[in-house]
Amino acid sequence: MKKLLIFLFITITSISIFSQEYQTISNVHYYDEKTNKSDVYINEDLIFITGHSAGGYLASMVGLDKSYLNKYKIDANQLAGIIPFSGQMISHFTTRKEKGIDELDARIDEMAPLHFIRADAPPLLLITGDREKELLGRYEENAYMWRMMKLKGHKETTLYELDGFDHGGMAHPAFPLLLNEIKRVEKLKNVQ
Repeated sequence: MKKLLIFLFITITSISIFSQEYQTISNVHYYDEKTNKSDVYINEDLIFITGHSAGGYLASMVGLDKSYLNKYKIDANQLAGIIPFSGQMISHFTTRKEKGIDELDARIDEMAPLHFIRADAPPLLLITGDREKELLGRYEENAYMWRMMKLKGHKETTLYELDGFDHGGMAHPAFPLLLNEIKRVEKLKNVQ
């Protein structure tokens, strides 16, 4: 099974979400990886990647570490945006566990989105739950990512903390922020 990423496509009238199996969740469109054909038009200027928790970590890694998309001859800078929901910005606790490292022993290595901060990255919208209710310092990791991206010269990094929401509950109130970001970028790109 491929575990690459989730694509979110939007036009003025519709959104299509492509999962790692490349079948859309909405409107039952289908993309055939072998023929590179789809029954839906995909605006390549409006490809966003997103995910929650481990999915947010993966979206951040794919969008910031250019080697993942380079394998498919895609420049990560072509993405319209990266929108992780409570994603880990240090090395994911699963990769640390595989190396025998305790989940509270933070690492910023080649398996950490923070390792790949860069000024030329696509817009980055970081959304977490309440810092007192989130998992294991997740808000603080994202706040550090926000600060380091700004210091690196990235002009389109935004951080939202959703007060009162825990790690699992933050996704629902985060979706309007995601949609607003997509509309903002769409307007900037002047896409019709």
